[in-house]
Amino acid sequence: MLGHMDVTTIIIIILSVIVSLTIHEFMHAYVGHKLGDTTAFEAGRVSFNPLHHIDPFATILLPIITLVIFGVPLLAAKPVPFNPSRLKYDDMGSALVSVAGPLSNFVLAFIAALIAAQLQVGTLGYHAFKIFEELNVVLFVFNLIPIPPLDGSRVLYAFAPDAVREFFDRIEPFGIFIVFALVLYTGASGVLVNIEDAVLNLLP
Repeated sequence: MLGHMDVTTIIIIILSVIVSLTIHEFMHAYVGHKLGDTTAFEAGRVSFNPLHHIDPFATILLPIITLVIFGVPLLAAKPVPFNPSRLKYDDMGSALVSVAGPLSNFVLAFIAALIAAQLQVGTLGYHAFKIFEELNVVLFVFNLIPIPPLDGSRVLYAFAPDAVREFFDRIEPFGIFIVFALVLYTGASGVLVNIEDAVLNLLP
């Protein structure tokens, strides 16, 4: 995959990933802190420092491994800790913390689209902002998949009946493997691409 990209594009992608994941995780931590839970704040996660959000395996090794094996880099940042019992608004508070990350990616994509629309097609700036826009749409859509431990599952969990919650609790230790299997070995990747294209078409 990366072999077909020039060095400039690779650098843009790396910087875009760092900025996007950092803001995504910051927003989880910030909203949790604002809703009364100091867990993330005490862990140093209410920060724009990327080093506070990078997980050595999930953010660095995992994308290298999946790129070599599957040709697709899959990655994640370090999960933001939070204590649902300390949040305001009970289950709604948990849902707000969870959705804050993906929504930040949608906002970033929207801003990037606005900026790109003002730039000349073919320029480096246009290229950079379009990559940033598309990457954030991917993060927005992917993280809303309703399978634990992704954010979409935590939003659904807040409003789900007990049976669904119990099911989520049982599969969460294996959830990330289920997500990867769905994306890599089923038609789910095609569905995600269609959703991502639909979101991109909504942007300026």
